[in-house]
Amino acid sequence: MSHSDTIAAIATPAGEGGISVIRISGSNSIAIADRVFRPAGTRMDALRSVGSHTVHYGHVVRGGRVVDEVLATVFRAPRTFTREDVVELSCHGGPRVTAWVLEAVLEAGARLAAPGEFTQRAFLNGRIDLSQAEAVSDLIHARTRRAAAAAAEQLAGGLSRRVEPIREELMRVLAHLEAYVDFPEEDIQPETGLALVRRLEVAGESLRALLKTAGEGRILRQGLRTVIVGRPNAGKSSLLNQLLSHERAIVSPIAGTTRDTLEEAVEIGGIALVLVDTAGLREAGDVLEAEGIRRSRAAMEGADLVVLVVDGSAPLTAEDEALFAETAPFRRVVVSNKSDLPQEARFAAGVEPVRISCRTGEGLAELQAALLASVGMQPGDAEHGGVAVNARHADALRRALMALEATVTALRGNVSPDLVALDLRIATSCVGEISGRTSTEDLLDLVFSQFCLGK
Repeated sequence: MSHSDTIAAIATPAGEGGISVIRISGSNSIAIADRVFRPAGTRMDALRSVGSHTVHYGHVVRGGRVVDEVLATVFRAPRTFTREDVVELSCHGGPRVTAWVLEAVLEAGARLAAPGEFTQRAFLNGRIDLSQAEAVSDLIHARTRRAAAAAAEQLAGGLSRRVEPIREELMRVLAHLEAYVDFPEEDIQPETGLALVRRLEVAGESLRALLKTAGEGRILRQGLRTVIVGRPNAGKSSLLNQLLSHERAIVSPIAGTTRDTLEEAVEIGGIALVLVDTAGLREAGDVLEAEGIRRSRAAMEGADLVVLVVDGSAPLTAEDEALFAETAPFRRVVVSNKSDLPQEARFAAGVEPVRISCRTGEGLAELQAALLASVGMQPGDAEHGGVAVNARHADALRRALMALEATVTALRGNVSPDLVALDLRIATSCVGEISGRTSTEDLLDLVFSQFCLGK
């Protein structure tokens, strides 16, 4: 794949809509657009004669026939997303006409863009760094306000502003160490070594602070997998319906109605919760129920959060007590349902259930707040962005910390400066991977292959 080619792709979602946009980027983008675009009127002859950031009405022609009437928007380098010449053709939004316009552009000399290739060019041409490029994808796929706010913060350089000072400090210490490597007759004085150790320890503290945001980052990007468990007829399906604000699960007084897991997503306080309703956990009455219970336990094993529902209007049973023990190792919120009835359930010391009524909706707001609190959030945090690293960043941070700790150990042990510098180079390189200061072709392919076509 050559980065000197002029590329094109449909930049809007598939399907029917008011308009579709075909994006063209590269040194020949304006010339290629001129081969298919015929301006209406006599004010201009071709797009090559117009100024940057201007819009022009006309038609796309293919094989001498008009394909569609379009608006052509011209962006001249370097003030474009890719820092290359860019033309965007806005046509009618039907899938067939959009394909015709794209085919005309490809026949005129453009190459079909690979997934993420426009954003990759923005990175390669220095407009954005690698963490900002990833934020483009995160912003497109954000399912909640908080996820979108976090992606926007990263796109604006929030993560880069945290990472770059750390990398620069490591490079300064590395330069100090390499001075000793260049002059082997000089030994690192004890007081100098201790000063370097302290600087590296401060850098390590900053890296650990960033690494702590990895859990929130995963939840923002993937959602909080929340599994609702309890014995039959405790109100699990009713709770699912209440949180979704519509009837999704069948609710019946007959015990064991739910035989399989049921998943639905909902936004609560800026966090996407993937709610999983499960079969009631008890001694199975038949083969089908046994399979449902097996799937319930499997869902619980993969959960970020377990919501244990009990019937607060009845004394706790042996099955309830067994579920308290089984769910204890998980991040858990206990819900006491049927608060509109006289309460008979008595809970052990240290267990503070959220009391709700799935019939009246009482306590639902308190439950939503408890679900957010379980992941360290408050209801008012929905619009707050902040930095939340992704899995790739977290891996780089872990490797950087390992190398940094090895550097500190070597410095404290008066190891040869060239060996100390070797570990520090690794740490510096790992930190540089986050923003793309240190990158390989494999790393770039991994990042941009996850983008949608046209972005």
